[in-house]
Amino acid sequence: MRSLLTASLMLTCFAPAFAWDGIDTATGGSVEIGKGNLVRSGRDIEIYDVEAGEYREVEVQSIREFGGAVEVEIYDHSNGEYRVLEMED
Repeated sequence: MRSLLTASLMLTCFAPAFAWDGIDTATGGSVEIGKGNLVRSGRDIEIYDVEAGEYREVEVQSIREFGGAVEVEIYDHSNGEYRVLEMED
């Protein structure tokens, strides 16, 4: 019983942080919004742009739900561009 409790505690403590996966609709490149980002209009969040291989600070412009996905329009501070991300629902 003690080993079961220990194993359960270890899994809880070392659980991986989950990301919200999606794609950039313009490029088709993968993006991830990490756990802990509050995705709301007007908020700054951090995304990982897989294609660029770097994290980017972006501002959420709008959020729309449709057909099993969530469309998040963002403003990318690093290049001054607006982007649309299609995230898994």
